[in-house]
Amino acid sequence: MIYLQKKHQNGLSFIDHQTLAVSLADMATDIDAARLLTWKAASLIDRGMDSAKASSMCKVFAAEMAERICSRAMQLLGADGYVRECPLEKHLRDVRALSIYEGTNQAQRMVIASML
Repeated sequence: MIYLQKKHQNGLSFIDHQTLAVSLADMATDIDAARLLTWKAASLIDRGMDSAKASSMCKVFAAEMAERICSRAMQLLGADGYVRECPLEKHLRDVRALSIYEGTNQAQRMVIASML
């Protein structure tokens, strides 16, 4: 956020551009949705209930959301996001693995579908 507040285009800070603000709002919404799915799965586990469907939904959504957000953030940062000093560069590389670890997203979707 600080980076976007400091950069300017057409006399406005990046943060003041409506399209950027909408993108940030969408990113924040996705993060909260993933967090809530995680809490739901954790709550089911804590109560000793079957959490397979909720856990699979959480894993699929969070992995795809993380990739989507990293990609959007890279778009917002432009070339500055590609330099090794920017943490986003590593996050963007690492996030691809999330859809593969602990069962691919396609396999997780099969778990979800079987429980509907």
